[in-house]
Amino acid sequence: MKDFRKAVTDDRVYVFDGAMGTMIYSRGVYINRCYDELNLTQGDLILGIQREYVKAGADIIETNTFGATRLKLQQYGLEDKLKEINLAGVRLAREAAGDRAFVAGAIGPLGIRIEPYGATSVEEAQDLFREQASIFLEGGVDLFVLETFSDLAEIHQAIIAVRSICDLPIVAQMTIQNDGSTSYGTSPEIFTKRLDEWGADVIGLNCSVGPHAMLDALEKMREVTNRKLSAQPNGGLPRQFEGRLMYMASPEYMAKYAKRLIQSGAKFIGGCCGTTPKHIKQIANAVAALSPGRSTVQVLESAGLPTDVQPTPRAEKSQFAKNLSAGKFVTSVEIVPPRGCDPEKMLESVSILKQAGVDAVNVPDGPRAQSRMGALAVSTLIEQQVGIECVVHYCCRDRNLLGMTSDLLGAAGLGLRNFLIITGDPPKMGPYPEATAVFDIDSIGLVNMVNRLNHGLDIGGNPIGKPTSFYVGVGVNPCAVDLDYELKRFEWKVEAGAEYAITQPTFDVEQLKVFLQRIEPWRIPVIAGIWPLVSYRNAEFLANEVPGVVVPEEILQRMNRVTDKDAAREEGLKIARETLLEVRDLVQGVQVSAPFGNVKYALDVFSVL
Repeated sequence: MKDFRKAVTDDRVYVFDGAMGTMIYSRGVYINRCYDELNLTQGDLILGIQREYVKAGADIIETNTFGATRLKLQQYGLEDKLKEINLAGVRLAREAAGDRAFVAGAIGPLGIRIEPYGATSVEEAQDLFREQASIFLEGGVDLFVLETFSDLAEIHQAIIAVRSICDLPIVAQMTIQNDGSTSYGTSPEIFTKRLDEWGADVIGLNCSVGPHAMLDALEKMREVTNRKLSAQPNGGLPRQFEGRLMYMASPEYMAKYAKRLIQSGAKFIGGCCGTTPKHIKQIANAVAALSPGRSTVQVLESAGLPTDVQPTPRAEKSQFAKNLSAGKFVTSVEIVPPRGCDPEKMLESVSILKQAGVDAVNVPDGPRAQSRMGALAVSTLIEQQVGIECVVHYCCRDRNLLGMTSDLLGAAGLGLRNFLIITGDPPKMGPYPEATAVFDIDSIGLVNMVNRLNHGLDIGGNPIGKPTSFYVGVGVNPCAVDLDYELKRFEWKVEAGAEYAITQPTFDVEQLKVFLQRIEPWRIPVIAGIWPLVSYRNAEFLANEVPGVVVPEEILQRMNRVTDKDAAREEGLKIARETLLEVRDLVQGVQVSAPFGNVKYALDVFSVL
């Protein structure tokens, strides 16, 4: 048995499996059958479906026992097989999960009303739930999932029943309507508070609605509890099609909302009715991008660094490093790498930046999962042909550990020094959504890895001879939804060897101030990102579709009031200049983005300095 309590308390996001009933029905088993009995009569079918979910990336596999309480089995004359069905459910799930996933004992509602709405007493309800839970405990589940409950009183009895026999973690999930309340009219705030009081380890939602309505409810839940949250939405709302109910939400759509649910506080994410292994695969990819701690590859920590190798002093690594170390306010511009193989137009633009006295050029690494010339090649061309230093963005998305080691050693040989270590946008954001995201390690692991190279060791602890001299930067998001989590990751990045940080585009200076105050114990030079808006649509795009970027309503309204194209550009510049002046004394530099590759537009922002 695996210890699921560690999963509740760590910093990873975990993926539940998807629908079982949907998959069984798709295999030709009609709904007049008892799907729970299939654990006995068609175990290979159930095992095969669960294995598909594990292969798709599920971290938690639920037993096929949602309706396997005594009362529900009585409807099929199967109550005498109660223990046999539930034990088989645990055995099949365990076989599918192996060492890769947790096994959750799934318990659904009784299918009757309990007092005060029905004749069944709370004691009788507890006995029925306890009976099934005791079988799960005997079978060896890792946790309990109480799911698809509408009646708060009923799920309370289920929690009491489980707690009376063990202290295994409980995931308690209600089901809601489109307005966010249960069919009994209980609001998300109310049932979340009650489930918190009653000791549920994880509080969540599943079934009935698609991800859009679930996101609205989850945001309300987050405000009233410190418990971890879960979300398992349906594949949208079903539609009638040729006599059948069809769930229309695509795997890509579910993955898009998975990202939003995670950013709104969900630690456990999966699917319910209408979702399949294809949906879970896309959700798992999204989770890997936003929670790369899922990786299993370990990078040796900095504690084992050799004492006989002298790393390059920080101020000697590059001119950019020297400027920041000396307290100089640095300026940089983020460009857009070429789409094709001709760098001439880009090099001409960068030459303008050098003539203007900009300290460095930031070169993104496949931003928004687009297919563009590689950051290492672009940076090498710029430094060798233009003579201005680059800050090379390098992400964990596309390469395994061996590939990253080779890249970094090659970059050191080419003379590249300034690196910004980032996780990388998930492939589904770009034009090739089927591309595979690697994520052997996350940005923290990669900082550890680069730090070891700076001390003359590779990831296996083997000497590489002369150490590299990388100036290691990291990305930060002062406006993160879960700021405590962002701060914790920032602390780990500094401990791993980060030497400076660049923020996401800054539009909310007050939030930046809060962030800077809170990182004071681990303070390294911070460079503020600034994005000069060009239109209201541009502002909307950043606010809604670029991970980690927060555009306050006030800014959106300012851009919305300007309809003329040139006036919108001037308003965007005005906002960027105002931001630059506000952050000037708070940070050690700025990185101004060049929208659509227009470096002159970025330089216009610097006119106020």
